[in-house]
Amino acid sequence: MKAQPPNATAATQAAPATTYLRQDDAAWHWLEERDEPAVRGFLDAANTQTDQWFRPLDPLVERLYAGHLARRELAVTGLPSRLDHYTLWSETAADADYPVWWRHPNDAPDQRETFFDLEARAREQSFLELGDMALSPNEEWLAWTEDTQGDETYRLFIKRLPNGQAIPLLDDIGPELCWAEDRCTLLFTRYDATQRPDSAWRLRLALNIADATASVEQEQLVLREDDPEFWIGLGKTRSRAWLTIEAASKDTSETHVVPAHTPHVAPRCYQVRETGVEYAIDHRPGYFYILHNQGAKHFQLEVEEEHRSGSRQVVIGHRENSTLEGIDAYAWGLVVAERDHREAQVRLRRLEFDGDHRLTLDAALPCSPGPLSLNLGDSPHFDDRVLRLREESFCSPSSWWSLDLDSGQRQLLKRQPLHGDLMPEDLSCRRLWAVSHDGEQVPVSVVCRKDLADQALPTLLYGYGAYGEALDPWFSVARLELLARGVAFAVAHVRGGGERGEPWYLAGKLEHKPNSFEDFLAARDALVDAGQSAPDRIVAYGASAGGLLVGASLNQSPQAFCAAVLDVPFVDVLRTMENPDLPLTTAEYTEWGNPNHAADARRIGSYSPLDNLQEDAWPPVFLQGSWHDSRVPYWEPAKLYARLSLANIASPALSNRVTLLKTDMDSGHGGASGRFKAWRDGAQQDAFILWALGLADEGDSPAPTTDTPAR
Repeated sequence: MKAQPPNATAATQAAPATTYLRQDDAAWHWLEERDEPAVRGFLDAANTQTDQWFRPLDPLVERLYAGHLARRELAVTGLPSRLDHYTLWSETAADADYPVWWRHPNDAPDQRETFFDLEARAREQSFLELGDMALSPNEEWLAWTEDTQGDETYRLFIKRLPNGQAIPLLDDIGPELCWAEDRCTLLFTRYDATQRPDSAWRLRLALNIADATASVEQEQLVLREDDPEFWIGLGKTRSRAWLTIEAASKDTSETHVVPAHTPHVAPRCYQVRETGVEYAIDHRPGYFYILHNQGAKHFQLEVEEEHRSGSRQVVIGHRENSTLEGIDAYAWGLVVAERDHREAQVRLRRLEFDGDHRLTLDAALPCSPGPLSLNLGDSPHFDDRVLRLREESFCSPSSWWSLDLDSGQRQLLKRQPLHGDLMPEDLSCRRLWAVSHDGEQVPVSVVCRKDLADQALPTLLYGYGAYGEALDPWFSVARLELLARGVAFAVAHVRGGGERGEPWYLAGKLEHKPNSFEDFLAARDALVDAGQSAPDRIVAYGASAGGLLVGASLNQSPQAFCAAVLDVPFVDVLRTMENPDLPLTTAEYTEWGNPNHAADARRIGSYSPLDNLQEDAWPPVFLQGSWHDSRVPYWEPAKLYARLSLANIASPALSNRVTLLKTDMDSGHGGASGRFKAWRDGAQQDAFILWALGLADEGDSPAPTTDTPAR
């Protein structure tokens, strides 16, 4: 017997869409009036309706949640990181939402002490998100930023380590922090009226070690960016010689440098911006390294003497089959991240130089067989010759390795532990290649139980496809609950993402954005054609810009999916982009287009989900938003919910179609900040997915028993 939610017809008779309908506003734009009491009334009513619908599924939600907890190690200890004076690490207790940071002197491991307790700070808040943590160069002071609302506006604190009081210094700033090497100067960012980080500031502090007090001695603007399409970011080279202030848009960048030991010096522009040219720099004594795409669309790496002779030499030239993605400089050379276009895989490459900057070694860093995610881990010292690497795949949880560059020894430091009945060796992962509308081959990753790999399974298909973000393989403990119940999880690596390098991104933005939607639908069809997925049991999932991907795909082919989950979905694209007063809008012009240009407006309007909504054709959908979301406002999923709900009421054929909206009134774009609430929210999502796939069976086997923290 299936665990069925209440009859949808009864629920729609008092649906918020009828109670709050305004006949003169069929598009529900009035929901944008945040201070209008009816807005909260509408959202609260929708939340109540969603809670009622889920009530019969609550036991399944609890089983999913308990099963998730039973599979993971709840008490987590981070890897120690050895700095100049102290070794630092974090510990999260089994019943805690947030970590506590510890340290001990490098030569006295028995003298451990707590120096930052984020769990204690969170007890008085319904929401807490840490923006940044920054240790002073002498490791005596800690500065951090925190957001207690979810709107990504931060407050700056500082404390004397280890036990000084938290001293508030500034409000309403950006998250980023960076210490100068003079030990008393802190760089931070501020927002403009649209919440764009438009300026870098220098804060000179009066720090009193004896009584553990701190105050602002001087606050001074360092750099302001007036172009509304650009934002400011902060950094410091691993050599500790230079502070960097980057002004960047989606396709153009400009870096300013400041001597880290004399931060009062005016910033110097390293290379004047040129539209369409992106570059990043790193430093070794005597040399700057420049990674850029000027005349090299997949980027190339050059070196230049520090005194700026004006003569650059190519270190790694442009290549058609791979994109250079990043560089990390060390005293001995560089680690370069490069992405193979054909395999959609990142590799790390080690370059070593002699005293005259002659290349003495060029070799790939060893890693496990792919596809996998591969990242350079924490390595704070400029002269480190033992690197940390982090690996992860769809089948294998995160593993941290050390690599001794001198001996070549690769040692496992830590692997995320798992418990329960489904281990990595019980899983099967494969990559399919879907053929899109124009003949392009699109990677599709699939993971499922190994014993079911030859069957057409109910499937959850995930996609994102924007900003060049690569959906490299990642492991999820929560996902095991779906896999254990016979669901396959698939990822469509559509154009607009970065999985196949820079060309893949460019082929899914601006005028090429429709490629993303075609790719997603092609991925769905490839899963069916390969016998991997049951054609009538595929749920689509998208979050943020992934919500646009799924929403546009549903408008184009609503019959392709039996249901959809859209989390903080970007679905009112044209209207949002037409409002430059909204946070982040102007900075997005180079991603989507500028609707002040008629051609761009027509193009965006041709795919914006709310402007092309097929109200009568969509499958069941679970929409989620956040009241304090500054990236995708709560009203975008709310408008979609209202219009679909009205269609349900107007048409007898849709009277049982499920349309749900859940708005978190205490969080922002990333959802709940505490891990237990986030996991419970995820369990509710998964319960909806299982229901849509016909797997919400009342006889569902309970997960192994565990001492579940009271949350």
